[in-house]
Formats: sequence, C-alpha cells, structure tokens
Amino acid sequence: MSSTIHTPRSYEVRTFGCQMNVHDSERMSGLLEAAGYVRAADGTEPDVVVFNTCAVRENADNRLYGNLGQLRPVKERHPGMQIAVGGCLAQKDRDTILEKAPWVDAVFGTHNVGALPALLERSRHNDEAQLEILESLEVFPSTLPTKRDSVYSGWVSISVGCNNTCTFCIVPSLRGKERDRRPGEILAEVQALVDDGAIEVTLLGQNVNSYGVEFGDRLAFGKLLRACGEIEGLERVRFTSPHPAAFTDDVIDAMAETPNVMPQLHMPLQSGSDGLLRAMRRSYRSAKFLGILDRVRERMPDAAITTDIIVGFPGETEEDFEATLDVVERSRFASAFTFQYSKRPGTPAADMPDQLPKAVVQERYERLIALQERISGEENARQIGREAEVLVTAHSGRKAGETHRLSGRARDNRLVHFSVPEGAEEPRPGDLVTVPITSAAPYHLIADPAGQAEYSVRRSRAGDAWDRAQAESCGVPAAAAPGGAMAGGTGARAVSLGMPSLPVRAG
Repeated sequence: MSSTIHTPRSYEVRTFGCQMNVHDSERMSGLLEAAGYVRAADGTEPDVVVFNTCAVRENADNRLYGNLGQLRPVKERHPGMQIAVGGCLAQKDRDTILEKAPWVDAVFGTHNVGALPALLERSRHNDEAQLEILESLEVFPSTLPTKRDSVYSGWVSISVGCNNTCTFCIVPSLRGKERDRRPGEILAEVQALVDDGAIEVTLLGQNVNSYGVEFGDRLAFGKLLRACGEIEGLERVRFTSPHPAAFTDDVIDAMAETPNVMPQLHMPLQSGSDGLLRAMRRSYRSAKFLGILDRVRERMPDAAITTDIIVGFPGETEEDFEATLDVVERSRFASAFTFQYSKRPGTPAADMPDQLPKAVVQERYERLIALQERISGEENARQIGREAEVLVTAHSGRKAGETHRLSGRARDNRLVHFSVPEGAEEPRPGDLVTVPITSAAPYHLIADPAGQAEYSVRRSRAGDAWDRAQAESCGVPAAAAPGGAMAGGTGARAVSLGMPSLPVRAG
C-alpha cells in the first residue's frame, strides 16, 4: 500500500513601509502559522504570498502593481498558489486592486489583519477573490498570534492610529483615530517577550508620546517608560516615533532616569521653515524643536538623535529650504531619513498650489543629503576611541565576507561592524560585546580590537534563545529546564485563538 506524504502550505510576507508595517507583518506570519502554514524556505516558490503595503510614497502603487505583475506568470505555473494584499494601500485602493490585478485572491485592510487566514481559505473554497475592508479597528492587533523575526528583540504596539492632521500624511485616514492600549496589557506583552528571551523592546505608535490621550493621562508615556525599567531582564527599551508638539519634559526625565531606556531619540523635523511647518499643520515651530533637542542633550549628553525631513513640500522657497539646512546644521543629527515630497491623493497637500518641479526638488534633496552626510560623519568620528556595548544581530554588513566582521547596534542605536580577535570567543546573535570604536563612516562605526584585552563578550539570555531557535529550526529538541519548561522560556504551550486551521495538502 502506498503512503501519501502531506506537506503544509508555505507562505512569504513581503513588507513595505514603516516599523508599524514590519510589526503587522509579524502578526500576519503568526496568524498564518497558527492556521497551519509554514514559512517558505529561501529560494523556493511559496504557496501564498502576502504583500503588506505602504501608501505614504507616490510610487507605492507602481511598486505594488509591478510586483503583482511579476507574480502573475509564477501563479499560472504554480497550482493552488494564492496572493493576498493588505496594509495601507489596500485600505486606500480597496477594489481597485482587484480591478487592476484580478489574479489577486484576497484584499484586506489595516483594521482587519486577523481576517487573513479566513479570507485565503474562503477564496480557495469559493474559487473567487475575497475583499474585506473595515472602517474601524475591531480587535487590537496585540491579541493576534505573532511570528517574530528576531528572538533577541521585539516590537510592542502601545497605540494605533493618529489624531494629527498633517497635510502631507494619509496615515490617519487609513489607520483611524488613536486607540491606546491599557498599560497593564502593554507591560504583560513586554514581559512575555522577555520570558521568551528578548532583551530589547521597541515601543511603537503612530504618535507614541501622545499615548494616554484616550484614557485621559497625558503623563502616561513617561510612566510607561519608567515601568519598563522595572522589568527584570529587559536591557534595552526604545520607542518610535514621537511628535515634537506633544513631547514633554517628563518624558525626557523618564528617559534620563530609567537605565534601560536607551540614549537615542528619533524626532521628526519635516521642515526647518516655520511657514512650511504651519502649512504642514505640524503645530510646533523650529525654536520649540531645537529646544527639545537642547533639553534632551542636557540630560543625556551622548544621546544620538535622528529625524525625518521632507524636501520640496508645495510652496517651499529657497529661503524655506535654507531654514531647513540651518536647523539641520544646528541639530547635529546622527542620521536623517530624507524624503522628496510626493503627492498623495486624498491629502490636503495634494491640492495645494505651487507644486515644485522635480528638478528643483532633486537639487535641494542632494544638497541636504550632502550636508547630513558630513554631519553624520563628524558625529560618528567623535565616537572613535570610545567603548561601545554592542547587541549582536543576526545580519552582518554587505562586506562581511571580505572583512570577517560581525554587526550589531550600540546603546545609542548606531550600527557597529566589529571584528573578533584571534582566539577570542565568538558571540551569538543576542549576546553583547564591548569593543573600542576604531574608525567611522557616515552610516556606521568600525571596531577592530587590537587583541583580547580590548574585547569582551557577555553571553545573554537572548543568545540562549537564539541557540534554541536554531535547534528547533533544525528539528533538534532544545534542552529543557527543571519542571519541563523550555530553558529560558515560560514553558507554556501555544494558545489557540480560534483561527481557522488549514488541512495539509498532498505533496
């Protein structure tokens, strides 16, 4: 009698956009795995491809439809393959996606990520595309299963949505008004991540420092940072992104006085021109912005501050742009995410007069890039000779094969490529090394210890978690701690949340 080998359906999630989307993709992966899918191996064609889209940039549409077009012939030769589109662009375009790409099987929005497995199964059963877009959040994403990309660090959403009305931004209309989680729920999720081996957590929100507005506590975010400082085993806390208009001194105090909150701040500037900030509805001016940076550095002199800047907003004059260059020079950002303004239908800025010619925007953009590269290089050069504690990551730099260096992040989130002295212990992802910074470039630091005396490695619970994850991926049982719990974990089994499970298919 012949036997049939059954294999689960495989999936791949492709993510575009911000950290919130990266975290949403972890939820999508968790949902699919809870429903019986497995992540596709590198170099293989998955049975399901999910696009988690972004709608912030002008070319987001072209990028999505280009990718969908490339997948069409793949799907035609791959029986049973499914394609799903979710995220902000799906929330915005809705049935337009199915009109332009009728080979897509499921479309879902930002408010119903949890529907993904059911939509895929319904599409298979009914043999037709499924579209489901909700106008408001039904279930906070934190209640959904998660498949984290990293065992040593994790994202935790403290809020979703945004109450601001920036004229260039389409996010509020796609993710809705701000919804805040209760502090106890957030801290429980952070604790669960730490119990699983994570030593670094990043708190996420569209406007993270306005946390508490929904339940009437304007000091809630500072309190939350301090509460994270009480969690044993949590070594690094970061957050993104705050809004300058709501950034208060109690948050600066909480950062400075909570040892595991890192000396790093991402503070979006957008423009240094007060006139443009008014047109953007940013509700702060350049003097307030610079004042925040001064107070941060007064309490944390070595803090690394990064930013976002838009070049070419409608009506931007040369004088406006020079004001931005002036604020950038005075701010001494460690790095900046710089964007050329792109018109997004549905935003007030899209209908503003005086849209700038592409050539003007490009020329200004290049000047800003040159200025920030110089400043980043100078600020990084100041790190030479200092010791850095580096959290080792699983991904090394592009030249790692030639340099034999490993990579990680310093406490201030600067990227560090470091070498391991001959005969010294090799760290695992999740371990921490202390090394001297020996050279610098605008986008990274180099640490080449002269010998073992200049190098130390601290094996961590996160490194242990990495070992367990590697053993599990190879089908090797991980060592159990006394009492039957997994070493370094909680010992709890996965909890079913009522997600539909898929039958395996014959291979």
